[in-house]
Amino acid sequence: MASNRHLGRIVALQSVYEYEFRHTDETPVDVDEVITRNLERYKDDIGDTDFVSKLVHGTIERQVELDATLQPLAPDWPLAQVARIDRNVLRLGLYELLYRQNDVPARVAINEAVELAKSFGSDNSSKFINGVLGTAYRTLVEDPANGNASEV
Repeated sequence: MASNRHLGRIVALQSVYEYEFRHTDETPVDVDEVITRNLERYKDDIGDTDFVSKLVHGTIERQVELDATLQPLAPDWPLAQVARIDRNVLRLGLYELLYRQNDVPARVAINEAVELAKSFGSDNSSKFINGVLGTAYRTLVEDPANGNASEV
């Protein structure tokens, strides 16, 4: 059985993926309804549902910022052309890396994103995710003076 938080990240990935897939200006989606429905299956296994909710809400609320930060980290891959699952794994991982530093160590954020990519992405997804988030860590977290952390 996956750890409580790992399973929570799986549900968070499902939720942001579904939200991106279904939400439009013409047909808005209630993200809380999506989270609640996705958590229902794991209600006995995930004790910290607040963690999942904060992860999903934070990622969605900062999506524009996250995307703007991600694009220069993978300049050869326009974010719109990155597979939807990989794009959302990157968003979740970068959100944790940049905005959840107090309760999620950087190595954990990166490792969890890589594990999600291994489970749900293509054969090369985990290497791509590791490379992009590793660069994000080195330039935005470890040595922000040389990165563009002020833009985040």
